[in-house]
Amino acid sequence: MKMELQTLWDQLGLHTPERFWIIEVFIVVFITLLASFFLSRLFARLAAKLEQTRNIWDDVLLNAVRRPATFMIWVVGLGWAAQIIDERTQTSLLVMLEPAQDVIVIALLAWFMLRLVRGFEEGLIDPERSKKPMDQTTAHAVSKLLRASVIITAVLVVLQSLGYSISGVLAFGGIGGIAVGFAAKDLLANFFGGLMIYLDRPFAVGDWVRSPDQEIEGTVEYIGWRQTRIRTFDKRPLYVPNSTFASISVENPSRMTNRRIYETIGIRYDDAAQVKQVVDAVRQMLREHPDIDTRQTLIVNLNAFAPSSLDFFIYCFTKTTDWVQYHGIKEDVMLRIIELVEQHRAEMAYPTQTLHLVSPQMAGLNTEIPAPVTAGVQSISEPG
Repeated sequence: MKMELQTLWDQLGLHTPERFWIIEVFIVVFITLLASFFLSRLFARLAAKLEQTRNIWDDVLLNAVRRPATFMIWVVGLGWAAQIIDERTQTSLLVMLEPAQDVIVIALLAWFMLRLVRGFEEGLIDPERSKKPMDQTTAHAVSKLLRASVIITAVLVVLQSLGYSISGVLAFGGIGGIAVGFAAKDLLANFFGGLMIYLDRPFAVGDWVRSPDQEIEGTVEYIGWRQTRIRTFDKRPLYVPNSTFASISVENPSRMTNRRIYETIGIRYDDAAQVKQVVDAVRQMLREHPDIDTRQTLIVNLNAFAPSSLDFFIYCFTKTTDWVQYHGIKEDVMLRIIELVEQHRAEMAYPTQTLHLVSPQMAGLNTEIPAPVTAGVQSISEPG
């Protein structure tokens, strides 16, 4: 066996100084492999330790650096091996690989920054990880701006490392930007519309919005730089260009402080004597109702002499803004009003119509009617 290995060694010529670089390259690759292995184990131990702490930002930093650092080890190791090969063989391999290595290093640094920005964004809006979660719309806007800055900076640095003049690129970008601006004015209008949404914040992700100017109503799901996605109440997605919000009125019911109950109740004219008692009882009931906000306007008054009823109205606000709870409270209020009307021996009015029949004698007509006719006016009431 020993003789066979010696023969193989002699055939390859690895014992000669000209071929010794192969062993050096093997050692460099082996060291790189060990460094990558130990770095992975180190990150795993650090992750286990940092999960036990309350601070989430060290976890974000570690998660952002893990994969780029592992790739960086291999880039450095393979670059070192390529340098050894270039020095021993004089193949000018390093001349071709150096620009590629610089580009890869810049890309890895940009990758690390993008992962870091993404981690901070997720941590800021997660209520389980942050004591005071940031608004999703603001967090997404800042994150997008930071990611765009990182990408633009990385591209400019790559161009500089490849020998291109950044000043020339910027000058060309300024001239090209004017041409692109004229060609893509709608795209720019949507971009600045999205920017105004992020700055003014008329609504945020999760808000219920509607527009009296257009048929737009639903829950905001996503706010992008070009369009906003709204989920309508029948679960259909509605994509609205951001420039639209600069020319229409937008109502945000999600930010209301209370919900209003405004109803009109009619009492029969036959129960006119009980109207005041009913109105006072309803007013007192609303003041004592646990779900009615008495700090807001509360009105219960007789309002109109309607054709078939004496109308009074209630005007009050609930403490909750939840749509489902609001309707439950409104139902309870209306059922209590029915009970109060019945307790005061009154009845709800419904539309009626009165028909007056005049006899021929009272009308001055000289007609012979065999059947007797009652003199006077007959009043017949029937449901309308």
